[in-house]
Amino acid sequence: MTVQHLPGRPRRCLVIGGGASGLAAALALCDAADAQSDPAPRFEVELIEAADRLGGAIETVRLDDYLVERGPDMFITDKPGGLDLCRRLGLEDQLVKTDPQFGGSLVVRAGRPVPVPESFQLLGTPKIRAVLTSPIFSWAGKLRMALEPLVGRSAQAGDESVGAFVRRRLGREALERLVQPLVGGIYTGDPERLSLAATLPRFIEMERAHGSLWQGLRARAADKEKATRGARYGLFVSLRNGLSQLVDAAQGALEGRCRIRLGTEVKTIKRIDGEGEFGVELSSGETIQADAVILAVSCKIASRLVSDLPGDLSARLGEIELASSVVVSTGHRLDQIEHPLDAYGLVVPRGEGRRVLAVSFASRKLAGRAPQGRVLLRTFVGGELQPELVELDDQELRALVLEELESLLGVRGDPELIDVARYREMMPQYNVGHLDRVETIERLVAQIPGLVLAGNSFRGVGLPDCIASGFEAAASLLDEQ
Repeated sequence: MTVQHLPGRPRRCLVIGGGASGLAAALALCDAADAQSDPAPRFEVELIEAADRLGGAIETVRLDDYLVERGPDMFITDKPGGLDLCRRLGLEDQLVKTDPQFGGSLVVRAGRPVPVPESFQLLGTPKIRAVLTSPIFSWAGKLRMALEPLVGRSAQAGDESVGAFVRRRLGREALERLVQPLVGGIYTGDPERLSLAATLPRFIEMERAHGSLWQGLRARAADKEKATRGARYGLFVSLRNGLSQLVDAAQGALEGRCRIRLGTEVKTIKRIDGEGEFGVELSSGETIQADAVILAVSCKIASRLVSDLPGDLSARLGEIELASSVVVSTGHRLDQIEHPLDAYGLVVPRGEGRRVLAVSFASRKLAGRAPQGRVLLRTFVGGELQPELVELDDQELRALVLEELESLLGVRGDPELIDVARYREMMPQYNVGHLDRVETIERLVAQIPGLVLAGNSFRGVGLPDCIASGFEAAASLLDEQ
């Protein structure tokens, strides 16, 4: 086994994981080194990625004149991480907004797509009239939702599931017919297990501050309208040529400043002779000595990598569950589809008995994703509630998706394009008690100087959250100096 020893300064930092979090961390460290007046940089940075490319779940491919996102296709702008990274990389002029001629979402009710009530925000809307006129709910369900302001604040001190919160404030129908598929579309999870505090804490604050979701949402809408007047961007944006532009720009910005190893798997991380340095052992047998390590990988991989470090960190990381899913992208002629596709996408309640979670109308959301007269759809399968479907082979998944698209949207004939992307154990489940687990993990990490965790397993699953966690990981190492 070969050990590379690092003589003196600069200190070596290994960033393990080349997804959004790892790229952000490596960039922040390199930028800090460039900015300091001391000619010797604080850190010599090395980025290690097991796959043969950077980006993690971000992957844009051009297939038969379709621009296909195999992972995320846009990001939210009311969290700063995504926009901050675009500015850092000089990509502001490449940002594109969602297409204004479409908008809103659909939900399946009794086998057919119907519009989600206007301005519905996962657990409610400031426009109660939109709920009262919606065909999604029975009159009994509408009455129950209208009475929400009369529901008292929770006396429960501990964490509460999303499902329990929604039933308590809005009733069973609101949960089963709308909230479950909307929340499931984000977390691919089960609202009966998902922690409200970890996933949607703003609704806890609304209940505490206003005593009612309706009143809280109205106040939030008024504040948001004031804050967004004259805003340059919409709520969601992407990049002109897909989110891989972000990865390519980040990789280009790191060249010459950071060594990048692709196709390199890390086997374990150890302390060297009980001292402060780490020995990072690769599957090739080589061990790299490092002063600091940023682990920007899934909690499952992180749990395995730190199993030789002292304490319970590995076990606590292993307590966070992960869900798997599949994204099936299909390209169609518009004359093959009966539905007008007059929205950004469709979510499917579990109670409908379908075999898909959601369908994103990708080329309706963002221009340039499909040729003229064509449409690109992205269908999501699996998740926490239907994990068995992830195990189907590609041919079975293609057949399943085409059957569901025909039934739900009237899609006929063979698609011009079909692409299957699998994501095994990549979506952490923020189940009840998640924040307590994360706080325990953070205390254990603090006992291992030089080790930092980043990624979507802890305090946010969206792309801006992942980027922000990478920036924060770099900042915490710089603060230690």
